[in-house]
Amino acid sequence: MKVLVTGAGGMLGTDLVTALGAGGFTAVAATRSDLDIRVPEQVAAALPGVDIVINAAAWTDVDRAETEEEAATAINGTAVGTLAAACAQTGARLIQISTDYVYSGKSALPWAESAATDPVNAYGRGKELGERAVFEHLGDRGYVVRTAWLYGAHGRNFVGTVLRLAAQRPTLDVVDDQHGQPTWTCALADQLIELCRAAYAGKAPGGVYHGTASGQTTWYGLARAVFESSGLDPDRVRPVDTAAFPRPAERPSYSVLGHDRWAAADIAVQPFWQDQLRAALARWPIR
Repeated sequence: MKVLVTGAGGMLGTDLVTALGAGGFTAVAATRSDLDIRVPEQVAAALPGVDIVINAAAWTDVDRAETEEEAATAINGTAVGTLAAACAQTGARLIQISTDYVYSGKSALPWAESAATDPVNAYGRGKELGERAVFEHLGDRGYVVRTAWLYGAHGRNFVGTVLRLAAQRPTLDVVDDQHGQPTWTCALADQLIELCRAAYAGKAPGGVYHGTASGQTTWYGLARAVFESSGLDPDRVRPVDTAAFPRPAERPSYSVLGHDRWAAADIAVQPFWQDQLRAALARWPIR
């Protein structure tokens, strides 16, 4: 099986290419300099012989998307349509990495894969457009995997920031009224590999899947867990409301995703976020 990974130089893409290689796949790693998914000619040239494309290329600066929505949507929305249309021509399946930000965040129960989308910011609107393009062009040969609160060793993320600030400040104020599922890139990569195998074998129906850790917490709860797992005093972390850190883009207050759809593909849900965090920190670069 030949798998093309776009955005292969990013935090998820890096771990995904490593995991694919270890799993016996033929992985083609396309970084942004290798393949600009906004350019149809480049996309068409990259697809011959490819069985599955995992699109991890994305505009990820959520706040800057508010003032540069057209540019963000060109990557997160329009270019996904270009990629999906090219996959339809060659017969390749497409796994599009999406986000919890397609939801409004106004809930008290985990969002089902079938729940109506209602993004509250420009980034979410662009990703929603990309999701629609996948199914418009590919139907049941298209897959959308929504993830959230990603962290890993190969990019800027909340866990890395907490570790850095813990060495610089006596206390940290962290938001305690946003709820989600901290998800390690390596855990998501493992799940995506299983989806590739099932999709290639015709055992995974197309559609939406939620690729996040089991359980839930807040940013404050995650920060305390990082301190505890690193042998630091978690009481150095102090809870605050979202209003203490105003941002250009609104954040969903409840981003907990349900995982019912994985059963249809006979794929296990991800481990609990606490177990993922401990495993990640055990392998984290020296700090």
